[in-house]
Amino acid sequence: MKKKIILRALIGAPIGLTICMFVTIIVSACMGGGEYSAAHPDLIVFCGNELTAVILQMVGSMFYGAVWSAASVIWEVERWSLLRQTILHFLALSLSALPIAYLMHWFPHNILGALGYFATFFFSYLGIWLGQYISIRKRIRQFNKKVANN
Repeated sequence: MKKKIILRALIGAPIGLTICMFVTIIVSACMGGGEYSAAHPDLIVFCGNELTAVILQMVGSMFYGAVWSAASVIWEVERWSLLRQTILHFLALSLSALPIAYLMHWFPHNILGALGYFATFFFSYLGIWLGQYISIRKRIRQFNKKVANN
């Protein structure tokens, strides 16, 4: 299990970095007025310069991707109920995402910003979870129908 977690984290880290790079490009294209914004201006101020801010953001994004990927092993623990898996997976992701997002200035540093970020995170998680649940349930029903017909 530990080997799987480490392997997935090593795979997830560059994926997190890649997603971060695409997000900065998309945000810059939509809001940058033709300029590339490598990091949030408040992060640059916090770090003292743009290079340090970008390096910190890269490390944070890699950690983010590593945790998200490593947490997928939770779904493979068959002795746990779906409820337990969901709660542990949600906690692993949210407890890693919130501090990174805060440090990177991905939301305003006030209670409304934190609540807004958490609400967005929660409802996105819920939507993805429900979509996956419905899809898997449908495939199981189709499989059971095929087995019953044979």
